[in-house]
Amino acid sequence: MSAPSRLELRPVVRVSIAAVTGAILAYGVCNFVVSVKQQSGRSCESTDGMCFTWSDVAVVPISLIVALIALSVVYKWLEIGPRLAIVPPTVLLAPIPLAAAQAAGGWWAVTVVGGAWSCSLALAAWSRYRILGLSVAAILLLASLVVLYH
Repeated sequence: MSAPSRLELRPVVRVSIAAVTGAILAYGVCNFVVSVKQQSGRSCESTDGMCFTWSDVAVVPISLIVALIALSVVYKWLEIGPRLAIVPPTVLLAPIPLAAAQAAGGWWAVTVVGGAWSCSLALAAWSRYRILGLSVAAILLLASLVVLYH
């Protein structure tokens, strides 16, 4: 049996970097949300009614924009395409598995699931791995729904 050529390892390296990017983004968003909640709690201590700060309103759009930009840049650098078919589902559906991971295990689970989610959708960029990537993404999504609604 011959050793795999560099061309066969290249998608593995690309997907691994995509997974690390997803894990870093998930960890960063998790910490950002926690810090916003703490700041909001301090700002709204003396208020009896509903209280919103600017950061409460901005946490979701800022997180989505940062994730879109980071994934677009990294995927372009890794030559993972088509980015239009991969980045939006990665970002728009990611809150479901990330919320389930946060509910089940905390920040470390969010980091692992963020990496797995990004990796699975990056795999879908290659026709050879498309079924595997989409299957893993579907399993993560369904498992997340079970965790959230069970």
